[in-house]
Formats: sequence, C-alpha cells, structure tokens
Amino acid sequence: MFALSRRRLLELAGVGGISGALGLPGRASAAGPDPVADTYRELLHAHTRWVQEQWDDEIGAYRAEDFRFVAVLGNAVLLGLDDYDARLADVDAATLRARTVATIQRFAGSNRFAGGTEWGRQLFWDSTFEGYFVLAARLLWPHLDAQTRRRVQQITVGQASYAYGLGSDDDPLSGGRTPHGTAGGWVGDTKLAEMGVYAHALAPGLAWAGDDEAAEGWRERFLLWATNASGLPAADLANPAVVDGQRIDQLATAHNLHDTFIVEKHEAANPHHQAELWRTAGRVAIHLLLAGRPLPEVLTRQPNGAELWATLRLLAGDAGEPVMPLVAQGYHCYGRDILPLAYLAQVQGDRDAARAEADLAERLMPYLRHEPRYRLTKFRDEDTDDDTDEPEARAELAISYLLHRLRDEAVRPVSKAEFFRRASGTRDFGPAVGLTVHQSQRAFAAAVTKPGYVKFLWQPGHDNWLIDTREPAFLPPDSAPVVHWTRAYRKVRDGVDATATVLEVTGGRAGFTTLPTGTVVYASTGLPGEGRLTLFNLSMPGVPGLTGSRTFTTPTGSVPLGDQRDANITFAPRDARWVRMLGREPGTEDGYSIWTFAVLDTSGADLAQGAMPTASSEDIWNPARNATDGNPETRWAVARRERGRADSWLAVDLGSAVRVAGVRITWQAAYGKSFVIQTSTDGVTWIDAAAVPRTRAATGWVDIDGRAGIITHGTRRKIVVSGTSVAAPGPIIEGYAGRRSDLAALAGRTLPAGRGLLISDADGYLSVFNLTPRRAADVPVWLPAARRLYRGTQVARHRGLDWTVSVAGGTALVEPPRFTVEDAVPDGTRFTVTDSHHLTITAPAAHRVVVTVRAGSWSSTVWVRPGRSRDVVVPGAPVTPTTDLARGRTTFPTSPLPAGMSSPARAVDGDPRTAWRPGASGRMVVDLGAVVTVSDVRLTWSKGSRRLVRVTASPDGVGYAAPAGRARYVAVAVEGWRPGDAELVHLVVV
Repeated sequence: MFALSRRRLLELAGVGGISGALGLPGRASAAGPDPVADTYRELLHAHTRWVQEQWDDEIGAYRAEDFRFVAVLGNAVLLGLDDYDARLADVDAATLRARTVATIQRFAGSNRFAGGTEWGRQLFWDSTFEGYFVLAARLLWPHLDAQTRRRVQQITVGQASYAYGLGSDDDPLSGGRTPHGTAGGWVGDTKLAEMGVYAHALAPGLAWAGDDEAAEGWRERFLLWATNASGLPAADLANPAVVDGQRIDQLATAHNLHDTFIVEKHEAANPHHQAELWRTAGRVAIHLLLAGRPLPEVLTRQPNGAELWATLRLLAGDAGEPVMPLVAQGYHCYGRDILPLAYLAQVQGDRDAARAEADLAERLMPYLRHEPRYRLTKFRDEDTDDDTDEPEARAELAISYLLHRLRDEAVRPVSKAEFFRRASGTRDFGPAVGLTVHQSQRAFAAAVTKPGYVKFLWQPGHDNWLIDTREPAFLPPDSAPVVHWTRAYRKVRDGVDATATVLEVTGGRAGFTTLPTGTVVYASTGLPGEGRLTLFNLSMPGVPGLTGSRTFTTPTGSVPLGDQRDANITFAPRDARWVRMLGREPGTEDGYSIWTFAVLDTSGADLAQGAMPTASSEDIWNPARNATDGNPETRWAVARRERGRADSWLAVDLGSAVRVAGVRITWQAAYGKSFVIQTSTDGVTWIDAAAVPRTRAATGWVDIDGRAGIITHGTRRKIVVSGTSVAAPGPIIEGYAGRRSDLAALAGRTLPAGRGLLISDADGYLSVFNLTPRRAADVPVWLPAARRLYRGTQVARHRGLDWTVSVAGGTALVEPPRFTVEDAVPDGTRFTVTDSHHLTITAPAAHRVVVTVRAGSWSSTVWVRPGRSRDVVVPGAPVTPTTDLARGRTTFPTSPLPAGMSSPARAVDGDPRTAWRPGASGRMVVDLGAVVTVSDVRLTWSKGSRRLVRVTASPDGVGYAAPAGRARYVAVAVEGWRPGDAELVHLVVV
C-alpha cells in the first residue's frame, strides 16, 4: 500500500511550491537514494527543449494543436519543486514560469466550462488533458490571478458534473467512443480504457471540489466505472470481496477482459491498452494525493488487477515495455510506458513493477537523445491520426516523478533474474485472441495465429532491441494460415513449461516450439521466404547492443556488419552531379521516409544541404525538400498511395559535377531495409555506388552479437546475414538465447530420426513435428543420447535409445526428460516411463542391469536381474502429466481476495503442502478452461473440523447447479467455516 511521506502536500492552495509545502529544498536529505526519480528529473528538464519549440508568439501560449499546451504540467512540476536547472532545460526559470502561467491563463479561458469554445467537455480525450491541465494549475496556484483560478475550478467542477450527468450513456460529443454502458466489451474492442476515461473525468472534482454538494454522487459514479473497468463476469460474480464499502459481485457488471486475462483493442491483443488500468489510476491518484484526500480502495485493490499484471509480466521485455505481439503501433514508444509502472511500483508497492520501471528509466535518456531529439515518444505508426502522445508522455512523466517525490523511500526493485523467474510461464490465450506465449528466464517467445497477424516471435535475452518482433521470426512474412494447431504446456500439469504450434499455410506447413531454456525450434516442409529474422541495428549510445553494428561469429571467424542506415555509407570517390537513394525493400508498410539526406565529399562535409531534391513521390506534408533543409525534425516521405512501392527514390542535384565519396541518411521509422546508392553525371544514366545492406554467408551456425545463436540442420544451404537480418534455411532451425560457446558442436551433432517426423533434441527436450496431414502412430525413433528417458518406452541400442512415439497429423509435441541415467546399460535394456514419478526397468535376458536413476534432486541405484523388471517410484508430488482437469487452472475469487480467504489456487496446484482457507465467504470456483464432461469431483481436506460442503457446476460461470454432465466451472462452497477448521488441500476434477 502507498504510504504518503511526512513531506506530502496537505494544502496546495496558497502555497508557493511543492518544496515549500514540504519544507525541503529539493529531495529530502533523510530520503533514501532514488536513481529513477533523478532520471525523471533530468528527463523533464531536457524535454523542456521540445516544450519551448511549441511556443506560439501569435497566441502568447504553447500551441493548442494536439493538446501540446498540457506540457505546462511538466513545467509546473519543475518550477514547483524548487530544484529547477536552467542549464539542463536551456531556458531560464523566469521565462518558463511566465510562459507556463500565460498558457494556463489562456487555455483556462478558452475551455468550454469557463465560457470558451476551443476545448473541453468532450470526454474523449479532452477530459484526460483537462486532468493534466488542472493539476498544473494547482501546482502553480499562487502565481495565477483570481479569474484564472475561478476558471480552473469551473473546469474541475464542470467536467465532473458533465460526466456524472451522462450516467452510463454515450458522450454525444465523443462520436462512437463509449464504454457500452456498464456492460463493457471484450471481443476486439475492450472498454477498459473508455471506463477509465469516465472515471478520470470525475477525479479532479473529487480531489479539488470534494466538499461540493454533488461530490457524493461523483464518488459513487467513480467507484462504478473504476470497479467495472477490469470486469470479468465469471470472476466478479464469484468475488464477494468488499472494496470501498461495495461488494464486487454486486457492483461489477462489465465484461472487458478475455477469460485468459488479456484485453483486445482495435481487433488485436494490445498490452498498451491493458496497462491503461494503472495509467488511469496514476492520473487519478495524483490529484487525490496532492489534495490531501485518501485514495479510494479501488485504486489499490482493483478487481482482477493482479491477474492483469501477471499477464503483462508474461509479455515483458528487458526495458519495462511489453512485447506487442499483434500490433506495431506504440512499439518503442517509451514515454507512454512510464506511468503504469510508476503507479504499480510507487503506489501499490509492487517490487516487480519497480524492476520494470528501473529498467525503463535506464533507457530513457539515451532514447531522448536519439533522433528526433528531445522527444519521449518515437518510432510511432505514421498512420496515427493525431500526435497527442508527446504532450501526454510529458504529463505522465511529471506525474510519475511526483509519485516518487511523495515517498520517503522508493520501492526497492527485485533483481532482473528474480523478475523473469517470477514472470516465467506459458499461456494459450484462446482461439479468439490467437496468441500463445512463453516467458522464460532467458527469453520471450510466442506464436500468433490470429488471421492478419500470423507470425512466430522470439526475443532472446528479453532484448527488445535485437530481433524486431513486429516482423515474423523464421516464418515467411504475410503467412495466411489455412488451419492452425497450438498448445501451451505448463510445468504444474505437464512437467514442463513449453509451447508447440503448427500452421498450415500456402505452400506447406511450419511448426514452432519454445523451451524453458529460452531456446526455440522451427521446422517446416520448405516454405519460400522462410527462416528470416529482422534485426534492429540503430546507433543509440547508452542502450546495450545499439552501437550501429552487429558482430556475427561464424565457422570462419567474426565480422561486424553495420546498419548503414543511420551511418555514413562510403564508396570509392567519383565525380557526380546527381546522387540518389533507390529503394529495393521498405522496412515497414509505410514505405520510405528520410529526416536528412547528406551527400559527403572526401572530407565528410555535406554537399547536399540547401540543394533542391526530387523524388519518385512525396507526401503533401512531408515534401522532398525537407530532406536537405538542414532541419533534423522535418522529413521527406513517399506519398501515401506509393507506400507499397519498393523502388521509390530520392535524388539530389548538386548543381554541377563534384567529387563525392558517400552519403549519410537519417531514416524515420519508415526506413529502407534494402536500397542502393547511385550517382549520375547527366541525371539519366545511373551507376551503383553502394548497396545496403552488406551480407556474409556461413555454413551451419552463426552467433549474433553474443546475444543469440542460430543453427540449421538437414540442409547444405548457407545462412546469410547482414547488419539488419538473418536468413537461415530449414528444414530445422534452432535458436539459442544468449552467448553459447558450443554452437559448432551443436550444429555438428546427430539429431533424433523417425520416419515422417522432424525432431530436435535441443537442450535435452524433444521437439517432435508431424507436418503431414496423417497421424503418425507408434513411430520408432532413434535417440542418439542414452542418458535421458522420456515418457513412453525406450530400448537401449547402439549407445542410443529406440523410442516409440505417436503424433497426430499437423501437430507437434514437446517431451521433457522425466529421468536421467548415469551409467551405460546393455543393449536391449528397456525403460518404460509412465510419468514423472514412475519408471519400470527391464533387463535383457542375458545381462543384469545396474543403473543410477535421477529425477531432479532424487536419485537411486537400481539392480535388475537378467530378464526381470523393477519398478521405480519417486516419492513426493505432484505427478505429471496429470489427467486432473482442475490442476493449475484459473481459480476465483481473483484479486482482491475476500477477508480471511487464502488463494483458491492453492487447492489446484497439486502440492500437498498448500491448502485453500475458505474464510467467512467460503466459496471457490475453478475454471476448467472449456466446457468438458465432468465425471467426478474429489476433495482432500486437511485436519480440522469439517463443515457442510456443497459442490456445484456451471457452463457459463453465471448459473450453478449440481454437477451433472458437461461444465466449465466447478464450485466448492463451505458453510460456516471458522478458523481452525479443515482447509482444502486438493480439488480434483476428472
């Protein structure tokens, strides 16, 4: 829980600044070190350079376009905290204060609630920016005249009253934006963000006008929207927990989440919108905290909040930003990721969030310095119809900084290793979402099967600046599956965390498995264009790996290959009047766009600045002349209708023939993946001067920058690498996370073989692919290693094992080793593995067998007489794989739990050392994941008095009856449970 420091602001009205109210010059000397807060402070100062570019002399304020005037919140925070650094901000405090106050005065008067006509009232998105604006005004309250103060209060009260007056109806000013009443929406378009906007519109009124006679109504409506934003009916109806005096099962009616705890927006799973739950909470909480009002419980005990956060951790990268498996918009838009993490860490006290926040903070200053400089949001989707991200990112950064300043000591993050250990797991989010993911301690991987987004993803080392996850990994681009099959294995149920996916696409089939070691395996029938990885290769000093080149180690040595996009591209000096970039392949669907196109002489000087370029086409807002105008923040872009054209070009006429030796291109996010630089003396005949990218070829294996290794099997074709790509041939490709010194040995090993199957034994796990349409039944497979035993029957033969496996057509499986043997055994020794705890060893007729068997930390030496068998049983639990339909499944109530109740998940974890404590509420539900036939429900209790127990079942999580036939949800209710009574150790459904 968030505990306000002794230095918090009790009253803002009439106080000269936050530090004055806290009685401290800057950070408190008694406070512990907070490097994240120090980074935020530096960022706010440096970003003020962008703010100053928004000044409009004509209106005497910062620009209205895209709400850029709300940059005043960042200004107010810097000025109010009395630790302003004019050197860092490149503007003196007096000027910044004057401009900030003038902007507040102007836009307070132009707001519709204060009699203006320019902005305000509309919920989407005016009310959000009103929240930032009102907060800025409150921080500089003593510097505002009485009329401006009155107008700010009119905005505060007016917006709360307006939002309250709408009830649950649509806002007529916001077009189609609606929370869909209190029912919400979850397929394709979650209403989580919309309900958050309705709640946020009420919050400033609650904070700054809480004594208004209408405030009690605002509070009730705020609780309604805030509770329902993360609504999932099956979970909420099973949760009688009391939050802010209201029972969740009585207040929550919305359905905004998939039952796998992920949200969809714009027809695709989008973690950025899932994080809106805590982004909204941060926007709301800062008003209440600075106004000295208590936080509503719903901000710290959000229904289903823990489960949503667990999903985001499952999708986490190494920079505090989630992977965007189905969308590219907002990827590496770091400034919009700050506030949710800061809120979770500094308000809810989550140490995992503090880790993610610290990792993101490490990247922010290098990111800010990267072109275009002094921006908190970059690499955005060009098709976004507004540019509100930048002012909003500044506002949210300012709020995040305040959340840190309001603590005596920042929340201490867990280590990076601990973060990914806790985040590790797998999940199939269901066919409607079309996403199967695997987070491990060494890598993130996923398979997307949703039509229109189909791809495999791999992020070794969780490095979100190595392999571009906006592009498919190994799978050919633009694959459209005819059918697909996918499975997520879970250690608690299957004995291993892994996933397997098979796609049937035009031209054949492809399979993908992910292993708990971070390794991935790709197999195919041979698809055109497969085996490719797209690499990031920018020069961003301060971000690990972004040095402008990647070093590839191959069997013939190491070679660095540069990006050559945002670097000097040199060639043999020659005379030329015209120089051009001719595209071969765009890097994104947005075609080509260039900030600066410089033509270099032999000394490196730019000959093109001020010259008049021409182009194959140009966007009306981004003409060709922008590329040579000397302004790094203007750019050329191809016309929208030409974005699909690969051979677009930009040429510069130098006026006369001169000696040229290279070019330097600064690309926008729409970059050239492949292009050629050409020169001409007459503008008609063009000669190639340099091709980008340069490539190298390798046989069998390649190490990428010490961060990942690629190995190919079953082919003589070579791997081709460039500074921005890897193309590896099939039929089997293995990807290893991190630095591996044994890649040559791994590439040279003999793989398991079985007729009609493709098999890898990477890291000791069998990845078995049946890419034919027919079932492979009882196929004999020779395993070259004799130490690892897998489920089923295997017989020792020629220092290996003959193993038998069956695999349905168009599927794959991942089989973990269940036992290992430490001694050589005679040929003919038979091992029959039933599960993780049961093994039968049969000696051949002519030989005895003496072998030491291991399973985890347990071991035993087994003697078997010739022709006889011995059963081996490993003590303990749980046994995997299991036929228990409930093992490891989602349970309700979710978060928050009712008073006195422990997590119901403890009854389905298979661990006899844990148990569910019913508490006074006394009811739990297990979600079996799908409607299945329920034959029996078995309950195992701990010692203690037994109360009356009722078992019911439901197909939909709404209506429950005695279990009979098919059901998805099984409920166990205990009447009158008291402390000391029996607790539920196992709930088994078969």
